[in-house]
Amino acid sequence: MNTPPVEVHDLHKSFGTVHALDGLDLRVEPGQVAGFLGPNGAGKSTTIRVLLGLLHADSGTARLFGKDPWTDGVGLHERLAYVPGDVTLWPQLTGGETIDLLLRLRGVRPDPARKARMLHRFELDPTKRTRTYSKGNRQKVALVAAFCADVELLVLDEPTSGLDPLMQAVFQDSVREATEAGTSVLLSSHVLAEVEALCDTVTIIRAGRTMQTGTLAELRHLTRSAVSARVDDPAAARDALARIDGVHDVTVPDPSGSTVIFHLDDTATPDATRALGELGAHGLTVSPPSLEELFLRQYGDELELLEDDGPSDSVGAARRGSARKAPAVER
Repeated sequence: MNTPPVEVHDLHKSFGTVHALDGLDLRVEPGQVAGFLGPNGAGKSTTIRVLLGLLHADSGTARLFGKDPWTDGVGLHERLAYVPGDVTLWPQLTGGETIDLLLRLRGVRPDPARKARMLHRFELDPTKRTRTYSKGNRQKVALVAAFCADVELLVLDEPTSGLDPLMQAVFQDSVREATEAGTSVLLSSHVLAEVEALCDTVTIIRAGRTMQTGTLAELRHLTRSAVSARVDDPAAARDALARIDGVHDVTVPDPSGSTVIFHLDDTATPDATRALGELGAHGLTVSPPSLEELFLRQYGDELELLEDDGPSDSVGAARRGSARKAPAVER
């Protein structure tokens, strides 16, 4: 049996009276991309620092490839690459020199062809000194160095911070290429669409505790699909659908129109489909549940508390993202 690249159980870490981690559980299986979600202050970066051997946990276990990162950090760091969300570089070195240095510090001999390919992919000029780089270009330096190394694990903590949408797409392609080669990935991100596109599993944490974990398919069962149906008699459809267990929030938005909308649990799909057939439905649009909905459902009460003060960066990003509906599936 393959040893999980990342295995965390009942992890605790406090800073004075602040409990940053309060019994956290996290697992990354070989070859998987595992999403790690939570707003600022939830404990994501603290967990990653423990995994990198930069912090010592108060209790619980944290293992990389079955080994303790606090005592075996030097050997483990040869098997992983880390990209933080805010990269600081040596200002006098060029981007190309910095990439070579980062690789050599890990004991990796730079491959000129591979480096050139990644530089071209990320549109990074390696001849400029890093002090002239924007935040996005500093991120690119760290990403190129990480993707140029043959590692078993990528630890990515907000890696696309500062990148434009085109470069975010390039990043996603690079992650897929790495996983096809057998690399495992722990991805902490506030870009929920990015997590949804890349991740095999997702762990959502809150106040240092694991709240939800599983594959995207499993977690989607915790949310409801939005359904819009065109029928001859929407009032009759509303009454019939409202009697079905697992059908929620049935409304007719326009009394003079022909549309009824509702939310649907997966378990109620057969009964709702049968009822719509009997009602003569002649148009059906289903918007599948998104990761954004699950995230917002987990943190909905925090959003209410933030109404007057304004959202934090992470929760606000999720909130803004919820305004973008999941792509509809026409049937």
